[in-house]
Amino acid sequence: MEILAILPEISLVVFAAILIIIDLRLPKGRKELLAYITFAGLALIFVLAILFSRPADGGDPAIWFGMLRHDLLGFTFRLVFLAGAALTSLLAVEWDSISKRGEFYILLVFSTLGMNLMASAGNLVMLFLAIETASIPLYAMAGSMKEDDKSTEAGFKYLLFGAMTSAVMLYGFSLMYGFSGTANIYALAEAFTSVPSTPLFASLVLVLVGFGFKISMFPLQFWAPDVYEGAPTPVTGFLSTASKAAGFAVLARVLLAVFPLADWQIILAVLSAVTMTLGNLVALWQKNIKRMLAYSSIAHAGYILMALAAGTEFGVNSMLYYIITYLLTNLAAFGFVIVYYHQAGSDEIESYAGMSRRNAWLAFGMLFTFLSLGGIPPLGGFFAKVLVFSAAIDAGLVWLAVIGVLNAVIGLYYYLNVLKVVYLKRQPGDEIPMRINPVHGIVLVVCVIGVVLMGTLMAPWFRLTAEAARSIF
Repeated sequence: MEILAILPEISLVVFAAILIIIDLRLPKGRKELLAYITFAGLALIFVLAILFSRPADGGDPAIWFGMLRHDLLGFTFRLVFLAGAALTSLLAVEWDSISKRGEFYILLVFSTLGMNLMASAGNLVMLFLAIETASIPLYAMAGSMKEDDKSTEAGFKYLLFGAMTSAVMLYGFSLMYGFSGTANIYALAEAFTSVPSTPLFASLVLVLVGFGFKISMFPLQFWAPDVYEGAPTPVTGFLSTASKAAGFAVLARVLLAVFPLADWQIILAVLSAVTMTLGNLVALWQKNIKRMLAYSSIAHAGYILMALAAGTEFGVNSMLYYIITYLLTNLAAFGFVIVYYHQAGSDEIESYAGMSRRNAWLAFGMLFTFLSLGGIPPLGGFFAKVLVFSAAIDAGLVWLAVIGVLNAVIGLYYYLNVLKVVYLKRQPGDEIPMRINPVHGIVLVVCVIGVVLMGTLMAPWFRLTAEAARSIF
């Protein structure tokens, strides 16, 4: 049934309405309960999606008059978004500027709804509406610390640049519709066979502007460091994982369904090389850990673009595996930043001196996380990188894989630099034990275990991503 196909989206709308009512009824001193209610609701929707919304093999994936696609690619991304939102709601606990405000959790749910629709959109109109549904709440969430000038600036910059790139992307959509006479994404390719190459290329470039902003791809990455630094850290974690995954979901679907591989493969390959190189080189000089992770996020976007540039089933498979691994790893990384900020009140890397003496288990988890980001075996980040490099080589992009390997070495340097500060440097007061909120501890344990399992027990996850990739070829 088509109703069951969109059960997660219906549930998210209903749940947002319930959250509004609960927020109005809860006394001010009990607002922190909203984090746990949001987590429980999103976890329930996650289970409902698995039980009732998994697409069956065979049949036409187009539903609701072609506005949506009910396939394994969209289903897999749905689970990624729901998991990312659920973990983010728990990471917001004790972050006073947002955790006691019901609108934060309502915006989180609506943004997740937009991302779900982005991943499953089969029509240009639905795709644009989904992108805006996901983006507008994020603008507000990034600037939600009204007493902090950096947060206000982050929200304004994100809104300004997001609106500009959305306008450019919408113009690209209008060209695609004007030249083809259809807004159905999967009917565009056939209609474009009679369209001259110049307007086709123009629409491709304009569409890449909008999608490139979402994934912080060069030359549209300039917003990420300021927004990541200024936004509340739980929001930053959500931006760097679920929001980025949504951008790759629509980029993969539109490029593979509409445009011939020869038109965009070399463009995407070059952008991948420049994006990862820029992100890694600039990250080397960062003193603030959130800005460092922002440039790291740009570099990882380059790695994921490498898999997509392959334009093959194995390439999409590698992209999905990398995104799932990156979701767990980066949420863990920002989780450690959140925990330590509550103790030290600073995001400067030097302030992490002596962290291993204050809490050995926290430092140990951070070690696993940063080594995974750097691509050290047997953690998930290593096998994710091996997969994207292999996809590039299989597609004949050996030069791109070589650049990727060199960048992985550069990236490992600044991750190890943070760990050097954590384990080898000292500062006054580093003998004082560090308290960890049990909720944050649970999230960090889940993410770190997930990172380890993605590297040591990869078969089930790889099988899921392989089936999802096969569904669009």
